[in-house]
Amino acid sequence: MKYQSFLIKYAEIGTKGKNRFMFEDALIKQIRYALKSVEGHFEVTKESGRIYVMAEGDYEYDDVIEALKRVFGIADICPMVQIEDKDYENLKKRVVEYMDQVYPDKRLTFKVNARRGDKNYPVSSDQINRDLGEVILEAFPEMKVDVHNPDVILRVEVRQKVNLFSLVIPGPGGMPVGTNGRAMLLLSGGIDSPVAGYMIAKRGVKIDAVYFHAPPYTSDRAKQKVVDLANLVARYAGPINLYVVNFTDIQLYIYDKCPHEELTIIMRRYMMRIAEAIANQTGAISLITGESIGQVASQTVQSLAATNEVCTMPVFRPVIGFDKQEIVDLSEKIGTFETSIQPFEDCCTIFVAKHPVTKPNLNVIRGSETHLQEKIGEMVQTAIDTAERITCQG
Repeated sequence: MKYQSFLIKYAEIGTKGKNRFMFEDALIKQIRYALKSVEGHFEVTKESGRIYVMAEGDYEYDDVIEALKRVFGIADICPMVQIEDKDYENLKKRVVEYMDQVYPDKRLTFKVNARRGDKNYPVSSDQINRDLGEVILEAFPEMKVDVHNPDVILRVEVRQKVNLFSLVIPGPGGMPVGTNGRAMLLLSGGIDSPVAGYMIAKRGVKIDAVYFHAPPYTSDRAKQKVVDLANLVARYAGPINLYVVNFTDIQLYIYDKCPHEELTIIMRRYMMRIAEAIANQTGAISLITGESIGQVASQTVQSLAATNEVCTMPVFRPVIGFDKQEIVDLSEKIGTFETSIQPFEDCCTIFVAKHPVTKPNLNVIRGSETHLQEKIGEMVQTAIDTAERITCQG
């Protein structure tokens, strides 16, 4: 069957009370944005707690489903037939046509589940269930009714029009992007940070990203890898402004002035400072990292406390309690894994000490940073002022 309509169901949005319309409008905006990448023309509307996508003319069904499956806030996608003529005999005829076209193999069990949103409709929901079940059995004797565990649940919604659907395709869930503020993601070329950005965007947060580049120690291909990752995350999160910060001079200065076992922590602290400064300029009110406790030396509890100390805004770490395989599984699900494992080093891995400190003492770290006072302020400001902005749109 060639569906021309889709019913979009949401979950959490339904609990928002008087503010629900704001979340519905944000979801509609994201659906329209997602469908721009699909060939064809689509109208997105809402009606009494329902959101509809109507396809006008030819389109690729699979492309539409894939686009909608990347829109946060969608709980279910239901391809449907919408009937304008609500005459009861016409409804019976259309139901038989629907079951015949959607299910060529008639050896299945089914039940009818009717909901009468239009209370002026002259037939009750229970009567609709019985009558439509009867006409289906008459048309296809090989089908059987099973009200407890059917193969197919035919849903009939009597509203301004009649909606017929039986396929329910899971969406990504979450909240529409843009309904919960803005945050800045520290994006590297690894596996973890794209997953972290995806997870926070799923909660309705609009994200941008900052990447620390260290030419010539990191190549242009390493930079392109991060741009590619930002584009992959943007398929779900919407457009992402990626700020590419030249970190080479700062890294070399830290390398020259500070104990090498503290390099990772001190570099990380300056990354957080710079990311927060850019976040303040863009209106972001929090930072996001892909850190997971104990995964590497800079991610012990003591190390995380040391890097957190330089930030005044909250730092979200959505994969903090995940093990590596859980992060890998999610990166494969969202399509970033294959890009993340490309062998192009980022600036963090180039300057890793052989024996990094795993339980840094904050007083010691602060003392080491005093060796940087002569130039570090000017260098940080230069890094912020010369950051390159790249818009990634998926």
